[in-house]
Amino acid sequence: MTPNNQMSLKKLTQFLTKQGLTLSVAESCTGGMVGAALTSEAGSSAYFTGGVLAYDNRVKTDVLGVSHETLLSYGAVSEEVVSEMALGVRRLLNTDWAIATTGIAGPGGGSEEKPVGTVWIGLADREGVFSRLLQAEGDRAAVRAATVEAALAMCLETLTAEDDPL
Repeated sequence: MTPNNQMSLKKLTQFLTKQGLTLSVAESCTGGMVGAALTSEAGSSAYFTGGVLAYDNRVKTDVLGVSHETLLSYGAVSEEVVSEMALGVRRLLNTDWAIATTGIAGPGGGSEEKPVGTVWIGLADREGVFSRLLQAEGDRAAVRAATVEAALAMCLETLTAEDDPL
């Protein structure tokens, strides 16, 4: 992480701790990197409860409750799936907030419609879910790192906003 992103992570973790909020993650393309970033700060057990690595669609459906119909209609890399992932892990781990990621990190797996670097990030609370499309560039490591940074920034931005957009 860059120094600016380290500062954002520190601000996020301080905010979660101060507010007494809990956070969970459901990760596909990032393979645990969001959870690893969140637990890199001392005292993370005050806000981070855990996560689900949902790389395979069976985990998305069987553990997180993503609908088979949603997967068939929109594909694993979609706003609809990341939204259901975020809602599912928040419900499963009973947290205030949840972050979810799904995307195509590459080098293969992309298509004209969904090229390598296409990533969806979802953020859910008890009121609903908000998702954002990220078009990351670079190799697999760069796409995954950009996704982690964007997910944490999205969470910080949303939680510290005056008006909750969800």
